[in-house]
Amino acid sequence: MQTFTTSQKLKYLFSFPVIVAALGYFVDIYDLLLFGIVRIPSLEALDVDIDAAGTLILNFQMTGLLIGGILWGILGDKKGRLSVLFGSILVYSLANLACGFLPYLQTSNVVALYAGLRFIAGIGLAGELGAGITLVSESLPKELRAIGTSMVAGFGLLGAVVAQLTVELAGDWTTAYFIGGGLGLMLLFLRIGVLESGMFQQIEHKEHISKGNFLSFFTNGRRLVKYLRCIAIGLPTWFCVGILATMGNQFALAFGIESINPGKAIMWTYVGISAGDFASGFISHALHSRKKAILYMMIFTAIGICAMLFGGSKSETHYYFFCAWLGLGTGYWAMFVTVAAEQFGTNVRSTATTTVPNMVRGLLPLMLFGFDFFKMKTDVVLSAIIVGIIVFSLAIYSTLTIPETHGRDLEFTE
Repeated sequence: MQTFTTSQKLKYLFSFPVIVAALGYFVDIYDLLLFGIVRIPSLEALDVDIDAAGTLILNFQMTGLLIGGILWGILGDKKGRLSVLFGSILVYSLANLACGFLPYLQTSNVVALYAGLRFIAGIGLAGELGAGITLVSESLPKELRAIGTSMVAGFGLLGAVVAQLTVELAGDWTTAYFIGGGLGLMLLFLRIGVLESGMFQQIEHKEHISKGNFLSFFTNGRRLVKYLRCIAIGLPTWFCVGILATMGNQFALAFGIESINPGKAIMWTYVGISAGDFASGFISHALHSRKKAILYMMIFTAIGICAMLFGGSKSETHYYFFCAWLGLGTGYWAMFVTVAAEQFGTNVRSTATTTVPNMVRGLLPLMLFGFDFFKMKTDVVLSAIIVGIIVFSLAIYSTLTIPETHGRDLEFTE
């Protein structure tokens, strides 16, 4: 195990690829969660049904993430990590700027247009995290990889907090969309100086190596099981964000609370996730284990959910407190994406690292379907409990059975 001086560690951890990846993920999260934050005011302003239209538009965005994850992941392995970092941010920045013009567009079906724009934004947003984590993972020494990727995600996730504060300070949801799109376009100029991954360059022109073959995850049993386990590990994060936070207003009546602001619930969840992501890298580094760090954080999250749903949420403030708790626990997001990067070879690493988190995001519509289905049979709290039990069972089993990757050398191909 190689050792580094403090100055060497700082040089690696604050290198240009890490800084640019962190800023990119910051803008990505800002734009990704902006619809969830402005869902109610934007749909009220457009005079459409908040619940029905909101669920439809969110599902379109998450489906875009699912499709975009596959497209950008393949492109990252075939054309390089930088091609994704440039292309993805351009797509979602332009889509977000277009969302800001929705009140001024004359259309007979504004919901369909809104859903279409969020679908395009979703496609663009899908590429940012996977390409950034892949580039950072391949650029840093293996001893500092967990800390570096946790710094990228920890800082990036603060974009959710800034999105909520921007909406509050601007006083208008369209301004928040314009700011998000503008930030993305500004970031393009910073990326001009970023160098391509050395590991990718080593195999770039080797024609005998199959690169970016998404179907290869499904043609080998061992690889498929490993891929599915990577996806399952990330499910609790979007269960907490997509149901308990984004749909927080639906829990108000069940808990006897006058109102719960989903935007604030999302903000406090991401305050916790950001802190958790910073911590997860150091926890993994200290334990010499990705699996233990993730498992302990999952258990901490499950305890918070039980407290939230079984009597702990007595006021709006209490609900936001538990959102922050759940965020802190599910702050292993960067660690889970790093595990995906470390499981697979350089020739499909970008495909894996980009598709895995977006498969998790893309499964949110299925979780929401289950949530709505069980809600019709029982109530909102019990429905959340049923979906949560399924999600956490899959995640904990996958964490316990996936190969440990702490300290793994990434210079290999599938």
